[in-house]
Amino acid sequence: MRTLLENLEFALTVDRHDTVLKRASMVVENDRIAALGPAAEIASRYPREAFDEIIDASRYGVVPGFIDGHVHLSETLSRAVFPDNLNTRAWVFHWAKPFYAHVNGEDEVVGARLGMAEMLRNGTTCFLDMGAQNDVGGVARAIDAIGMRGITGRHAADVRPQQVPHGWTEEMMDHHFFPDAQTALSVLEDTVKEWHGRAGGRVRCWVNIEGKEPCSLELHVGARALAQKLGVGTTYHLATSVEEMRVSERKYGKTPVQRIGDAGGLGPNLVIAHAVAVTEYEIEQMAEHGTSVAFCPATSLKLGKGAASPGGRYPELIEAGVTVGLGTDGVSAGGNLNLMRQMYVVAGLFKDARVDATLIGARKALRMATIENAQMLGWDDEIGSLEVGKKADFLLFDLDHSEWTPYGDPLQALVWSASPASLAQTWVDGRALYRDDRVTTIDEKPLRAEARERAARIVERAGLGDATPVVSTTYD
Repeated sequence: MRTLLENLEFALTVDRHDTVLKRASMVVENDRIAALGPAAEIASRYPREAFDEIIDASRYGVVPGFIDGHVHLSETLSRAVFPDNLNTRAWVFHWAKPFYAHVNGEDEVVGARLGMAEMLRNGTTCFLDMGAQNDVGGVARAIDAIGMRGITGRHAADVRPQQVPHGWTEEMMDHHFFPDAQTALSVLEDTVKEWHGRAGGRVRCWVNIEGKEPCSLELHVGARALAQKLGVGTTYHLATSVEEMRVSERKYGKTPVQRIGDAGGLGPNLVIAHAVAVTEYEIEQMAEHGTSVAFCPATSLKLGKGAASPGGRYPELIEAGVTVGLGTDGVSAGGNLNLMRQMYVVAGLFKDARVDATLIGARKALRMATIENAQMLGWDDEIGSLEVGKKADFLLFDLDHSEWTPYGDPLQALVWSASPASLAQTWVDGRALYRDDRVTTIDEKPLRAEARERAARIVERAGLGDATPVVSTTYD
């Protein structure tokens, strides 16, 4: 199958030079970009009869597909259920865990499918999922059927709290908490071997764990070592709040990243989710070992994590050479799976917080959502930029839209002015998975109806509908 996208108004390639092409054409051959350049040049190289389909793209702009560096598909049915006056630890232990305790495998797969539909409508073509709580296979099969590109795994932990918080169930803890690190790692290894590389390589599986207090030092260090042995990555939550940092210092005499780093647990195949509270020494550790960070700006705003506070050191991480990508987190933590909102926030957050208009900006924000996330996921050889030979994962924006009328610099317009409202098409692997205001591989209406019913039953079972917010907690 050979498709010509003809006379694109612009192409933001996000290559190493951030090349911007005007009046360009792109040739898609099966699942890859076969040609990209000035429209006249492409026309001279290809006779029109060489194409199975020719798309008049004169009112479109094209950008690489967005890549979500940290998401919880299992959380999708909890949208707007938890209060918005919770700090991180109360949110996790007194709301998220009780919710998860009442999510079964079928609920999880429905939530994952719903989340992927939302992603496609928002321009996300690939993601790093923290992992299934119940049914890894169901999530992997859903990725395959929908046509997206994604990494998932088996969410795991091995340290139970001494005092079980209200709302947790024995069934959830038996499934979620392994008796020790070695048992967890054995199951995680089997999971990777079973699901990694499915769907012609569109589905990947990592050695993912929950991270922080629910995981032992042995499991943190062992997960990265196992991932290295298997040739994959690992991701977990760490340094997610100032509270977590203080607990770590009190219990172990070290800050969270320092504790893992001093034990030999850092490396280039590790993606730390959040890393809100880090020290200068920890930044040096992460930079030295090539460890990446997935920053979720909207979650930091909603939960008051402190990204824009004096302790939030993302500009310093970037300056030190640490790859910092963008994630949406789950819909309850961050509000939605709209990566464009994350780009908007990160482009301006540190400008304002530090009264320095040179920080981050549109160019860096787009790179964080595309090529740098691809690098973080070890997938930049195939995705993350528009270049000949790479996979045909891209987005078409409708420029005959109020968000683009008029505009000067397409990069600034994309980050500061546009939203998914002007997204016309989302392509993955050479297929238009979203076009004409519908996801082509999902019957969304009955899916939404089922999701609403399942979500209501989960909230009722968990007793969260009328629960009183708990604003602080400990995990010892």
